[in-house]
Amino acid sequence: MDSNFIQMKFHEGDLKMSHKKKDYGLTVTTKELILHKPHINYYLKLEHIITIIPYKNKGVNTITFINKRSENQELTQLSLGTEHFRIYVQAATVHNRSGLFELGPTDVIIPIHPSMLRAISESIQPNGLTIF
Repeated sequence: MDSNFIQMKFHEGDLKMSHKKKDYGLTVTTKELILHKPHINYYLKLEHIITIIPYKNKGVNTITFINKRSENQELTQLSLGTEHFRIYVQAATVHNRSGLFELGPTDVIIPIHPSMLRAISESIQPNGLTIF
């Protein structure tokens, strides 16, 4: 695991599952999905998730996330053979070394292991969403 991950200071709800790899991690609680990357955490409230759909990697090896409100860019490497999902949320919270910031509508494309997807599905069903 990368030593540049930011320690989670808080989370809402009860912890269901947490998984970290060398370049990203996911934590699922009964109220949130948290994406961990070096130097930044994205907090996605389950009630703010609009869709979770499979994302097909059509020969693209790199996706560039460009935040148009700043000059920063984040490069994310897609892994062949790992199923990716596009999660669209109406709002998210970003926690980086400068503090906490609110984002508006946001798309996130991440690999999700089937057992993690089941934990997300179990937590999200009370909010009226179903993952197929």
